[in-house]
Amino acid sequence: MLTLIDVDGRAHEVALRGGYVDGADLAAATGWTLKPVGLCRGDVCVPLLGRAVAHPDDGTRIDLDRWAGALGLLVAHDEAESVAALAPSAESRHRDLVDGKAPSLTLVDVDGNRVSFDDLSGSKRVLVTWASWCGCRHELAGWQRVQDELADSGLRLFSVALDNDPEDSRPWIEAGHPTYPVAVDAAHVTAERYGITNVPSVVWVDEDDNIVKPPTIAPGDDQFVEFTKIPSEQHHEALRRWVRNGELPDSAHVAAAERTDDEQRALAERRIAAHLQRIGRTDAAKTHLAAAQALAPWDWTVRRGGIAMTGGDPFLGEEFTSFWEDWDASGRPGYTPTT
Repeated sequence: MLTLIDVDGRAHEVALRGGYVDGADLAAATGWTLKPVGLCRGDVCVPLLGRAVAHPDDGTRIDLDRWAGALGLLVAHDEAESVAALAPSAESRHRDLVDGKAPSLTLVDVDGNRVSFDDLSGSKRVLVTWASWCGCRHELAGWQRVQDELADSGLRLFSVALDNDPEDSRPWIEAGHPTYPVAVDAAHVTAERYGITNVPSVVWVDEDDNIVKPPTIAPGDDQFVEFTKIPSEQHHEALRRWVRNGELPDSAHVAAAERTDDEQRALAERRIAAHLQRIGRTDAAKTHLAAAQALAPWDWTVRRGGIAMTGGDPFLGEEFTSFWEDWDASGRPGYTPTT
């Protein structure tokens, strides 16, 4: 059997025979079925244009890499551990975002209950991302004050912890007493869909589901301003102007950085690492984490989050300190503030 981790971060068991996966299992896991017209899911069909995805002597077995390529997906493998993970290619992701609409996002909270960013559609909403491996874990109460202040003006906050285990997030959620939804995204689906590479990052979405400000760094309060070098009021005042007057800040007009295939593949490698870590295969997890870090060297959700994943110290440890010094000396890539 092969454990296949899909683009939503869910793990599926599919039969593996002679290097090919069972077509029925793959269809059950992903919804994509091989038909004469191509690969189809519901009413959507992707023509294969001569690309062979099935075994030449047995149409019931599928070449996973060719199947993924036909759908605009990238695959990371661990043959020894019999695990594979999927992530959209850079081109596929760009195509999905070209209309400027907020990607659908339905996750679970720390207790496993469904919470959805989509449910706030029709209001001005802000996606706030954080993690237990970041000082921003202390800022949920600060965001609560923002929500309380601007709720009557129509603002809705939705918070996502990019953690490896829901229990990593629990103490900080309970300490912050948020009344806004707080999700835990162990698969980092939020990071992939919204282009989050560092926390605390925020994304603004208007009443019509348009992303009006791509990810920028925005602390919830000033507890760590010496490190962030970004006063929280700088973001909060801009947020007030947008919510109350519809005025967008300068940073709203800066195009989000386009991701590369390497950066997308890093997310698939990280998904394998997280899966292997959860089942106690720490050494194998570290191999895939190292691969992810090499592919996306400035992605904090991979680099610093990975330190926490494998039991290192993401605050004062030598690995983090070395990474932080290199990143700071390189001009803090990816650390765009709200202006």
